[in-house]
Amino acid sequence: MAYQETPWIPRTTLGKQVLEGKVTSIREVFENNIPIKEPQIIDSLIPEIKHEVLDVNIVQKQTDAGEITKFKICVVVGNNDGFIGIGIGKSKQMRFAIDKAVADAKLNITPVRRGCGNWGCQCGNPHSLPFQVKGKNGSVEAILIPAPKGIGLVGANVAKMILTFAGVKDAWVVSRGETRTTINFAGAIYEALKNTYRFKI
Repeated sequence: MAYQETPWIPRTTLGKQVLEGKVTSIREVFENNIPIKEPQIIDSLIPEIKHEVLDVNIVQKQTDAGEITKFKICVVVGNNDGFIGIGIGKSKQMRFAIDKAVADAKLNITPVRRGCGNWGCQCGNPHSLPFQVKGKNGSVEAILIPAPKGIGLVGANVAKMILTFAGVKDAWVVSRGETRTTINFAGAIYEALKNTYRFKI
């Protein structure tokens, strides 16, 4: 017997508008500042979205019945073209933890403004960032600096993966704090990218 996916029944006004075809663009959602509360909205508006696991941890909780062990997964989602999200999920089974993390990341998706903000590059193409941005999460602080075309992504592997999923091709990454804590480091990069959209240019 073939597995059949349960059809999506939207519970929010935005979800109903997306399903009815009244809202067809993710940019329209952000321009009107509408909160996204269902991951299926992202699946419908950004069909080319991909995900990648950034970090896998095992966490334990002490209860009266003994220790409960769960997987804690950190995931990045993006379309390599200006949209990025980070999510965390916990479950006793890794597959369910990944599914939860992906759903959480889709709810946290944010647009990323790209540009050519380096003084040494005047190409005008959106290959880098429009200006220097800073993000902080926990003890980790990350600074993203626009780089000339052809430099590539200069930073740790986690930062490179997140920037690639956001569609940024050239940038320098400067970080401070306990960057070995992958979740905090990824969160700092995410906050920095989110800050590109908070300023009007």
